[in-house]
Amino acid sequence: MNSSVDMKQLTRKRDLRIVFPVFLVSIIACLDRVNISYAALTMKQDLGWLTPEIYGVGASIFFFGYLLLEIPGSLVAARFSASKWIARIMFTWGLVCCFMAFMSTQFEFYLCRFLLGASEASLYPVIYSVLFPRWFMGKERARATSYMLTSLLLANIIGAPLSGVLLSTSIIGLAGWQELFILEAVPALLFAVFFFFFVPDRPDQASWLTDEEKAYLSKAYEEERAAMLKKKKYSVLKAFHDPKVLRLCVIYFLWVVGFWGFYFWMPTVLKQLSGLSTQLLGGAIAIPMMAALVVQVLIGRSSSRTGDKVWHVAGALFVGAVGLALSPHAPNTAVALVLICLSAIGIHASMGVWWTIPTTFLTGSAAAASIALINCCGNLGGLVGPYMMGWIKTNTGTFDLGYYIMGGAMFLAALLVLSIKYGFGFAAKKEKEEAPAVAEN
Repeated sequence: MNSSVDMKQLTRKRDLRIVFPVFLVSIIACLDRVNISYAALTMKQDLGWLTPEIYGVGASIFFFGYLLLEIPGSLVAARFSASKWIARIMFTWGLVCCFMAFMSTQFEFYLCRFLLGASEASLYPVIYSVLFPRWFMGKERARATSYMLTSLLLANIIGAPLSGVLLSTSIIGLAGWQELFILEAVPALLFAVFFFFFVPDRPDQASWLTDEEKAYLSKAYEEERAAMLKKKKYSVLKAFHDPKVLRLCVIYFLWVVGFWGFYFWMPTVLKQLSGLSTQLLGGAIAIPMMAALVVQVLIGRSSSRTGDKVWHVAGALFVGAVGLALSPHAPNTAVALVLICLSAIGIHASMGVWWTIPTTFLTGSAAAASIALINCCGNLGGLVGPYMMGWIKTNTGTFDLGYYIMGGAMFLAALLVLSIKYGFGFAAKKEKEEAPAVAEN
């Protein structure tokens, strides 16, 4: 450690100038991505063609657009500018979200959802693999990423009650669901301008760092990168063929089947179980999100302190599997909320730790492309989960089978996470040799 650098002060600066702006970006992204789940509570009254299956397709088609530009976008950001690319992402998705307020046909619904996904593609891979590694050392990234990803939960804590109010009022003379899309798009358009001009890509571009702090962070980044390249040098193509990267792809696919199946249908399911009004429903949804937020912060801090990643991720996934699988058996609203709390904890709590695993053995363009590939596989899960739930509801009359499938997918994901450390027949010898590289960070 450089004795001329005050690490507490440096951490505060980075948290305020890097983590906090990215945190706000993520809140806005999550609001604009999932507001369709709340808008669906009333928009079907104006759009008679919006059946559960069509809604499920529309929720899923977002991920087709995401898949199209995920890897190219990540490579562009790695080569040129992460912060400028993130600003571009925000501005274009804000425009598309505004357009969604005026859709009137099934085709327009599908087109807007596709364009929204294409606009947002590569946002999180760029943050995880390009922006944060330049600002935070490996041992710091679990904490920083976990703090940033509390945004997903806060977006729901804020967005659920806000959506309930907007859906039942008319501020500018449009239907509630139309105003929901427009008013939640405005922050993306405005904050994109701020992010473009005021969030630097690298420490040497930051006017708010001292020369000593710039040198310390730049040196730490280069030393970490050199150590990884010395252990094993990955090109983009080599990373795509690496067994560990491919295993992470499968894990995240299974995880996200549960994640987005839960998110896009949870308001509808809870409303059916509880009979709550739209306004009260938003407040009820905030409860499990608060629980997951607290656990996510604790897991991120615990992982950074102990160095363990595998058990922190797998343990949370097991909890989520239990919550999802038991949800169809909730006898009343109180039990349903408890199970939703378990589901939300399992889905969210270890996400910050999870995204630090690839950067323990990948760097540069290989890291950007591989994290984009992992995220692409997750987005395939995003295609499967929402559509599956809509199809099951349409053909069986209940969501029960869908919840069993989501719970099973997350349980299998947890077992595969444990295989990173223990092998279980998946190249155990190799994993044992490489495990210290993961544990060190």
